[in-house]
Amino acid sequence: QVQLMESGGGLVQAGGSLRLSCAASGSIFIINDMEWYWYRQAQGKQRELVAFITRGDSANYADSMKGRFTISRDNAKKNTVYLQMNSLKPEDTAVYYCNAWGGGINYWGQGTPVTVSS
Repeated sequence: QVQLMESGGGLVQAGGSLRLSCAASGSIFIINDMEWYWYRQAQGKQRELVAFITRGDSANYADSMKGRFTISRDNAKKNTVYLQMNSLKPEDTAVYYCNAWGGGINYWGQGTPVTVSS
C-alpha cells in the first residue's frame, strides 16, 4: 500500500508562483514504478487533470497549464513529485490533488488548497 501527502498550497497573488509537493510513503517497490498525476478541483466544478509524468519521466500537461506549470520527479528522492506553478491566475484557485498509479492500484492524496487573489 501507498499513501500520498501533498504540501505547498496557500494564498498567492495573481502572477505569483507556488511549488506543490507530493510525497509517497509505503511500498518502495510500488513507489518506484508509479506514474504520477496532479488534478485540481475548483469549487462547484468537476475535478480536472493538470499534469502527469510517466515512468519514463515524460511530462504532459493540460492545455491551459502548458508553459506555466511544470511537473517533475525528484530523482534523488524517488518518492516525491513536484508541481511548479508560475504566472498564477485567479482561475487557478482550486484544491490540488496528487494521484498515482502503481501496482494496478490508484492512489489519491488529501489535497492542498491553492488560492490566487486578483
